[in-house]
Amino acid sequence: MAARTWSTDTVGTSEGFSFWHEAVCQAVLNVSTEAPSDGFQASISSQSVDGLRFAYFSAASHEIVRKKAHIARSSDEHYLISLQHRGQSQISQGDAVFLLDAGEIAILDGQRPFRVGFPTHVQRVLAVIPRKSLDTRAPWLRKGSVRKIVSSFPYASLARRHLLQLARPEAGLGVSEATLLTENLCNLLALATARDPEAQATHPDVQLEEVLAFSRRHLSDPELSPGMIAAHCRISVRTVHLRFERIGQTFGRWLVDNRLEACQRDLREPRQLGSAISEIAYRWGFSDLSHFNKAFRSKFGMTPREWRASAR
Repeated sequence: MAARTWSTDTVGTSEGFSFWHEAVCQAVLNVSTEAPSDGFQASISSQSVDGLRFAYFSAASHEIVRKKAHIARSSDEHYLISLQHRGQSQISQGDAVFLLDAGEIAILDGQRPFRVGFPTHVQRVLAVIPRKSLDTRAPWLRKGSVRKIVSSFPYASLARRHLLQLARPEAGLGVSEATLLTENLCNLLALATARDPEAQATHPDVQLEEVLAFSRRHLSDPELSPGMIAAHCRISVRTVHLRFERIGQTFGRWLVDNRLEACQRDLREPRQLGSAISEIAYRWGFSDLSHFNKAFRSKFGMTPREWRASAR
């Protein structure tokens, strides 16, 4: 991914705000910047790949406005995804006006004017996503104005982690990794904004993400089964199996592989050195140690004991 960084520390005090306006326009999208405070300071790091743009910025109090004139100069249709990392933002688009607190996410329509104000110093993560990437998964977004995803919403935590991973330069993501993370992010945003099971069912990938998210949360539960997943997601057991087929796996194979990988991580974790191998296996849902040892050796080419010794 192509990465750039801007900071007002590199220019004189009188040029800081005009420099910031240019940085935001290049890193994110065409906007106006208004009402700077004296001694304005800000920095922004951006990443871009194949029409996707991500940015992480820290700035003093100011406002950002996107007007009809800015939209007219843009040939691409997109959504602006905004994660409030620190501080608070005041967002308005159409008839919607609300505060965005730390940990919350807003989805703004890039083809409609909006205003975002920062009453105090803020840190934000931004993602510019092509409209079609979200519209195919969440067609209900076309009908409304800006959407707010509070931190307690299902899938909000996973969406935050994806946004932070995509926006920070130190992640060093390649094109394929960034593309995959963005696809996952779109699925998570669709799940977080879906109001009912019918909305979630409009795109199989959204449904798949819900199935996988539930399965990961209950990976250590020995009772995890297609029936348990189907009951939670309000779909049939057959649909559960069909969703796993979309990633080229059966439920049973996915379950064993992910439990083995979890055990592998714990076996090389220094804080787990006091835990017996059997304790780790049981913790991740294995009930038969003989089966666990055989499966571990088949997947990783060594026994759990050998893996722990080599990790040391």
